Amino acid sequence: MQFKTFLSRLSKVGEVSLPADKAHLKMAPASRNSFKTYSQDTLKDAKQAGVMALFYPNAQQETHIILMLRQTYKGTHSAQVSFPGGQYEVNDTNLKHTALRETYEEVGVPLKAMTVVKALSPVYIPPSNFHVQPYLGYATTTPAFVKQDDEVKALIEVNVDDLLNEATVRTKTVRTSYSAEVEVPAFQLNGFTVWGATAMMLSEVKDLIKQLT
Repeated sequence: MQFKTFLSRLSKVGEVSLPADKAHLKMAPASRNSFKTYSQDTLKDAKQAGVMALFYPNAQQETHIILMLRQTYKGTHSAQVSFPGGQYEVNDTNLKHTALRETYEEVGVPLKAMTVVKALSPVYIPPSNFHVQPYLGYATTTPAFVKQDDEVKALIEVNVDDLLNEATVRTKTVRTSYSAEVEVPAFQLNGFTVWGATAMMLSEVKDLIKQLT
């Protein structure tokens, strides 16, 4: 999809409702298929995070979204694909600012180059006790990405047409942070497996874009 077309469609995003749980459930691991409602006490005590679903044009003016492969470390989300983003810090104005700041820190896109158009549906991640607020945004020019080497192993530039292609949705066997192997719904994008909370949020992004066509 050409970026000019994408921006034209994105201008209508305020007119449509978020797919929310309906989209999340498509890519939820089996352990979340009951999609229980977490109590307000659980969410109140959760760590807060903001992430960015950032679209941009490549050199050929085709629409892409940036994802990243996290470094291997002792933690729940080690070596997983994610959006740029991270934990809320006391100096952040709000979670949108968190998402913008972390995107700059992790992949090098300046804050002034990003326009946020919509807050998406939050996702609670039980294993790490994070309540994540995703945002949909764009940059009008191709970013000069610079990855934060201590946290980011690789940048993954995904063509939006691949994201919208149903053939990229698979069932994959992955190893969790608890060393258990489980079968999960996943996106296969640029040779990388995207599963878990990131896949759930990406599913909402995908369904939202399809509503705009």
